[in-house]
Amino acid sequence: MVEAADLLTVAAGGLVGLILGLVGGGGSIFAVPLLVYVVGVSSPHVAVGTSALAVAVSAASGLVSHARMGSVKWRCAVVFALSGIVGALAGAALGKAIDGRYLLALFGILMLVVGLVMLRRKGGGDNPDVRLNWQSARQLLPGLVVGGFFIGAFSGFFGIGGGFLIVPGLVSVTAMPLLNAIGSSLVSIAAFGLTTAASYAASDLIDWRIAAFFVAGGVLGGIAGSLLARRLASRRAVLNHLFAGMVMAVGAYVVVSGVSALI
Repeated sequence: MVEAADLLTVAAGGLVGLILGLVGGGGSIFAVPLLVYVVGVSSPHVAVGTSALAVAVSAASGLVSHARMGSVKWRCAVVFALSGIVGALAGAALGKAIDGRYLLALFGILMLVVGLVMLRRKGGGDNPDVRLNWQSARQLLPGLVVGGFFIGAFSGFFGIGGGFLIVPGLVSVTAMPLLNAIGSSLVSIAAFGLTTAASYAASDLIDWRIAAFFVAGGVLGGIAGSLLARRLASRRAVLNHLFAGMVMAVGAYVVVSGVSALI
């Protein structure tokens, strides 16, 4: 039987999906604060684990569309993701070992940093033909492996997709265009999310009912956001700045709340 709390969870997931559809990567950063302060998840660790699962499902859904468009550089994406899975396991283990109050305060600081990064967002590279093969391996592999590991660890620690780091990371290493970087990043986001979720599930730190309703709302919100994004395409820069401001405002609230809980 669907309860009022379930509808609230659908609404929270819908908001995250709407933001993702409107401005792209980074919207999932709202998942943990919404689960804690709106849905009412009492444990920050459960919020992180549940968020990681929702992020993974959303990324996998988006990956299907990008794969059909041919915008995924599969070899680069898979190497980056495989290296990041190892990092995500380490990051998730460390995150679970930290007091939830400290984890939430750190998450707020992360949101402030993400907001600043979004304000300084740059475009993609100029090499649409980049491929990982025997000739390019010496040049590309070190950056993909090292970058994947550390960004995966970061994603695993906070239970986020990490798209705001993965996309510029792929562009920096391979010089692929932004569309290819976004499509390719979804491979890693899904992989990191599933790895983190599996780690938290093994410690019984996922609320499966909340995850199901949150994902359902995210799918509906994502559809609405994608449709709305087409109408607001000319105002993309304004949307990005508004989004960055929202992220920093929520981040400041989370930091203040987290510090207050520690005092």
